[in-house]
Amino acid sequence: MRSFELTAPTTIDEALGDTGTFLAGGTTLVDLMKLDVLTPQRVQNINGLPLRGIDTSDGLRIGALERMSDVAANPGVYPVISRALLQSASQQLRNMASIGGNLVQRTRCGYFRDVDTPCNRRDPGSGCPAIGGTNRMHAILGTSDACAATHASDLAVALVALDAEVRLISTDGERMVKLADFYMQPGQTPEAEHDLREGELIGEVVVPKLDWATNSTYVKVRDRQSYEFALTSAAVALDVRDGVIADARVAAGGVATVPWKLGVVEDVLRGKPANQETFEAAAALAAEGAKPLSGNAFKVPLLKRTIVRALLETTEGMQL
Repeated sequence: MRSFELTAPTTIDEALGDTGTFLAGGTTLVDLMKLDVLTPQRVQNINGLPLRGIDTSDGLRIGALERMSDVAANPGVYPVISRALLQSASQQLRNMASIGGNLVQRTRCGYFRDVDTPCNRRDPGSGCPAIGGTNRMHAILGTSDACAATHASDLAVALVALDAEVRLISTDGERMVKLADFYMQPGQTPEAEHDLREGELIGEVVVPKLDWATNSTYVKVRDRQSYEFALTSAAVALDVRDGVIADARVAAGGVATVPWKLGVVEDVLRGKPANQETFEAAAALAAEGAKPLSGNAFKVPLLKRTIVRALLETTEGMQL
């Protein structure tokens, strides 16, 4: 790790008026600094800023500096969010990692993390070795010939499913951005991963009120049970009335360059009986537009099965 200057602002104005890379839990930043993937000369420890709190009185508002484990343990948090958090990383990391940091964590692509290999995200224009190389963990949706790195956050998948927004703070004021629009597919500019501008902070996450989102779950398929990133995942919430699906929220992870909102699956589910036949018909459309690489074509059928499993788990025990 290279030397750097560390500061600790105590107010938001102080943090925004300074320069440097923001540090919260450090569970991503410090790793990448050790690898020389990121080499900031100035780091701001922002843990003293007033960006905490979990408010469940009208929907859900989560301060960006809340720790993952605290949010997962809050009884007012929708199950899909809590389960996504509890299946992320390890208990020690969940105790350290912040909600805001989790949402902007960098990809776990091995080529990105190895400074001795080309990577368009790290060094634009240098190439993407994953396209023709080791790509079992890589994306099949939202890719380009410049990048196929998978988005790493489980939490982001659950939040995108629920149509969450982020409040972004800068010296110019505040703005609200839907999380589904916050993330950017790589196209020919894979170094631009999200719509967080220079000097801007994530202030909080805002999830709209959905009383029926208590009927929700997050299913994560991975190579081992803990401390592993998703091969595929599915975040699902269902509003079922008299055995018929009145509304649905579905998103997928582990298969795309961004958290993948599955509007086409939601559309098929709405107005249909809540049964396996409906679930399989909807899930059959989940991989539309997929472009598998040499080592990850298995993700196409696995994604469909994961969504069916999540839908079945969400309706388990319901009187249908």
